Amino acid sequence: MRAMAAGSSPTYQEGPQMFTTLTGFPGSLFDELDRIRREMDMSFGERGLPSSIRAAAGRNFPPLNVGATPEAMKVFVFVPGVDPSGLEIMLDKGVLTIAGTRDKGIPEEGERLDVYKRERFHGPFKRVISLSEDVDPAQVKADYRDGVLRITAPRREKARPQRIEVK
Repeated sequence: MRAMAAGSSPTYQEGPQMFTTLTGFPGSLFDELDRIRREMDMSFGERGLPSSIRAAAGRNFPPLNVGATPEAMKVFVFVPGVDPSGLEIMLDKGVLTIAGTRDKGIPEEGERLDVYKRERFHGPFKRVISLSEDVDPAQVKADYRDGVLRITAPRREKARPQRIEVK
């Protein structure tokens, strides 16, 4: 840093202190840019087309895991805060559809809250998954516990792997 004459103000700074003004607000500069991006996604992304690739990825609510065993296909849908009675699950021609609505989860009416950062998705959602053709639609079961919807779609008996004994 340059030496200053008494009573004069600095003309420039060198080193890490140079960026103090960029990070002088709560959080970091990148947190603030991320907040602005989210606000833009909420403003423009909800009207149809997402405002960016990252905005499109945020529309994958609820997150899910899909797996298979020799006996069944299993789908785990993570829907915390969603009333299970409001979930709509349909299986048609091997396509599983899961739909519902997640409430805002905001304070009660009359309570004021200034939101600075919102990461929790709210509103209607719909996920569509193609299942294996050998799934038996009459045997599909769904169970909801601890915010996780578990869907088990057993395979038809004829489609399951059979062990063949050599004689």
